[in-house]
This record gives sequence, structure tokens and C-alpha cells, in this order.
Amino acid sequence: MTSTTTNQSQIDVHRAAFSRLLSEVGVTETHGLELLRLVKMCNGAYDTILGEQMRHTTISSPQWRLLAQLFVADQREDKSLTPTEIARNQRLSKNTVSAHLRSLEEQGLIVRQIDPDDLRAFRIQLSQDGRQLMRHSLPTHIGFLNNLTARMAPDEIAQLETLLEKLHRSLLDNKISPTSTTSEPAA
Repeated sequence: MTSTTTNQSQIDVHRAAFSRLLSEVGVTETHGLELLRLVKMCNGAYDTILGEQMRHTTISSPQWRLLAQLFVADQREDKSLTPTEIARNQRLSKNTVSAHLRSLEEQGLIVRQIDPDDLRAFRIQLSQDGRQLMRHSLPTHIGFLNNLTARMAPDEIAQLETLLEKLHRSLLDNKISPTSTTSEPAA
């Protein structure tokens, strides 16, 4: 028996036990749980694969995403972002973004300048080396990501994109404010 078969057997046993437990407490419909579990599993697999893919590079996948965000900003008139804008877009803490920015600055991939409109703040933009790195690595990276969905037909990809966008809107519509509390655990 292969490890994949063993793992699937263990998953099946766990699912059956969990289904029995839910039935005992009166839960019969679990589509939300199942769907979000699958989304979370896909995200975990993606993070693992991407981490392995980038293991031999000098930048991490979160740093690469930050550089990609700055590469897009580079096309705008002001060509820069504040650390707060980066943190909000990347859904990272300001401390985490600061650590990434410090590393990228040490590698010469970004430039940090004082914001002329707010002398207490910084504006971050790609350096020439950062721009060159993104121009060189973006096609390869996007090709790698496209390859991850190679088993799906174009119409399946389009349908999944539509459904995931709809799920995302539904999640945002049901977002709980940071000050409210609940006694129910998150999935």
C-alpha cells in the first residue's frame, strides 16, 4: 500500500468519524465547511509548492509578492507605495512588511525615500535592479503558476474564477468586525 493510499484511507476514516459526530449534534449540511476546507487545503498546497520553488532564490515568496506589488506601482505616475499601503494590500503586519523591506533594501532591490508630503513617512519603490529582477522573473513565475492549473480545461478555469470571486464577495459580505466576538470557532 503506497503512502498516498494510506493517507487517503486515514482521511476517509477521519471524515466518516467527523460526519458521525456532526450528525449526533444535529448538523446535516456541511457545504460551507467542506468548501472552505478545500480552499484552505489548496492555499496550503500552493504555499508549500511555492516555498519549495523559491527555496533556492535570495528572496522569499512574500518578498516576491511585495516586489510584484511595487512593480505594478512602478507603472503609476508616483511609482511608489507607503509601507502601510503595502501591508494592507499584502495582508501582513507592519512589522512583517518592515522586515521584508529591510531585507529587500539590503539586497538593493528597493529604494526607500522620505515622503515629501509627510516627512514622517517613507515611500518605497523598486530600484533599477529590482525592476530588472521583476522583468526577468515575472514570465517564469507566471508560467510556473499557470502550470499548477494545467490539469484544468480553460472553461473549468473560467468557471472556478467566477465561483471563487463569488465566494470572496460572500465572505466579505459576512465579515465580522474586529471588535465583535463570537463563541463559535472559525473553520
